[in-house]
Amino acid sequence: MLLSSDTANATTKSVGLAVIGFADAYEDLNPDVVVVLGDRFEILAAVSAALFYKIPVAHLHGGEITEGAYDDCIRHAITKMSHLHFTSTEAYRKRVIQLGECPERVFNVGAIGIENIKKTPLMSKKELEASLNFCLGERSLLVTFHPVTLSDSTALEQCQNLLDALQQYTDCRIIFTMPNSDTDGRIIMKLVHSFVSANSKRAISFQSLGKVRYLSALKYVSAVVGNSSSGIIEVPSFGIPTLNIGDRQKGRIAADSVIQCGTSTSEILKGLEKIFSATVIEKARVCHNPYEKEGTIEMILQVLKNVPLKDLIRKSFYNL
Repeated sequence: MLLSSDTANATTKSVGLAVIGFADAYEDLNPDVVVVLGDRFEILAAVSAALFYKIPVAHLHGGEITEGAYDDCIRHAITKMSHLHFTSTEAYRKRVIQLGECPERVFNVGAIGIENIKKTPLMSKKELEASLNFCLGERSLLVTFHPVTLSDSTALEQCQNLLDALQQYTDCRIIFTMPNSDTDGRIIMKLVHSFVSANSKRAISFQSLGKVRYLSALKYVSAVVGNSSSGIIEVPSFGIPTLNIGDRQKGRIAADSVIQCGTSTSEILKGLEKIFSATVIEKARVCHNPYEKEGTIEMILQVLKNVPLKDLIRKSFYNL
């Protein structure tokens, strides 16, 4: 039960068990290289084990900043244990180099998730609504709110403020997806379930929509609300606004379609008003996604195919 909870103690022990599991996997598989994406604690476990097995690591999405979560520290730690770096923007490439990584090993390839959007056949609105058993109506939101692990205010307080703001938008249909497994994630889940129960005619929740339904929902909802990285990285490619709440994603490069707001109810209400405004809707429709780059997957594959693996494990700190 402890390891299935969302406490700091359970998270810490989960990382330890994951390191043990990855050690067994590497012992059996003996991989030439390990490719990892992001900044989650389970990825830290995978890379930590690879370090002791002397397996080169290729890291996607390094150099980014999210000041409101401990993912920020994890991401930079993964960078220092990695040997090839595939960043999503040129600014992030420069930051990885600033961390002491050799420029010849750092490649700006864009976000792999954007290319995934282009290659994934999406559902029609009718198919999506049938799959969800939920009508999107004229105005709808996709909402995902994660714990802010380095914030002074609690997950309960921040999520309740969001739900209080959404309560005032009675004409809006809302799809909730559940938070991740960070500390206090279950508090958010409980609040969301209570909101959905009280607003069952216009709100619905899912543990996960899965890739196809999630991307299809982005095609048809009016906007995205919350503090997920997806709202900043993928959503702008769908031409809809994002309301990014609080500091969890603070520091990330964002498109013009991403509206930032604080965590109080009044600030969230002002943010919601903005994303439903004609000005922001039009801006989102035509804005450029800074994470979008042609040929992302091909660039990554070409580097992995051609890089000499023999001496890759050895690194020197690159001084600016």
